[in-house]
Amino acid sequence: MSLGDEHDSRRTEDAYSTVGGTRQTRTRLPEGEGADVYGGARRPVRASRSLLTVVGVVVLLVAAIAFANRGDSGGDEASDDPKHSGTKPTAASGAKPVQGKTGGIATGFPQTEQGAQSAAANYVVALGSDGMYNLSRRHEIVSTVYAPDVAAARQGDLDKAYSGAEFLARIGLKPDGTAPNGLTFISRFNPVGSKVEAYGTDTASVSVWYSALFGLAGEGSKNPVSEGWYTNTFQLKWIGNDWKVTDFTQKDGPAPVGRDQAAATAKDMADAVEQYGGFTYAR
Repeated sequence: MSLGDEHDSRRTEDAYSTVGGTRQTRTRLPEGEGADVYGGARRPVRASRSLLTVVGVVVLLVAAIAFANRGDSGGDEASDDPKHSGTKPTAASGAKPVQGKTGGIATGFPQTEQGAQSAAANYVVALGSDGMYNLSRRHEIVSTVYAPDVAAARQGDLDKAYSGAEFLARIGLKPDGTAPNGLTFISRFNPVGSKVEAYGTDTASVSVWYSALFGLAGEGSKNPVSEGWYTNTFQLKWIGNDWKVTDFTQKDGPAPVGRDQAAATAKDMADAVEQYGGFTYAR
């Protein structure tokens, strides 16, 4: 999953994109002795391309199957068809956020369009978290956000995708899915907005636009934390008085033009992720 062509030392690679292209974002590295970004280890372009191809499983959240069939998913992505032109943009509504929680994940969303949007946004966060690399936590996440029959059918594939020794080694993790000593593993998806593509009595199609942080922060890291932008379209079904995921598709972007800002040091990045908690997303 690489961002394609040659770039100078002031450009960072997108740690997630599977589609070739060139990002015009520039990142100014920290100045001064000992201030090399994430331990001073810049990734060779070719090595990172091999790594990022594997990270595609992560970007597609919990879908090794969807990753394999990604080339056929274009027709299922969020559409620009005029019938969706009346979709309401994400905006504060004053509606009371959900109170329920299962395994640390917001649950109990109302059977409304807003409820479906809130469910999809919260599920993006859960499925993009570092918990997906821990066996017991992964099972808990999948059983919470997916429809029961879908979770049962995919669990084996998900375990294989997220627990493979080769996969974990190539993204810098130990065989048990934890980060090496002195490094902090960061996987966090941050929803920016959502919209309803289709809505019925007990089904909904919701697109969520989000940014993604992924990598290892720490001295000597060869996979420094980088950012990507994506849109996932979730197919939801009303099951057991809550919205559950039955399927989804993903596409790159839309990605904003990055500002010419200094990249954070390894310590600052690790501290930020540990000190700033996530949100329950609700309109």
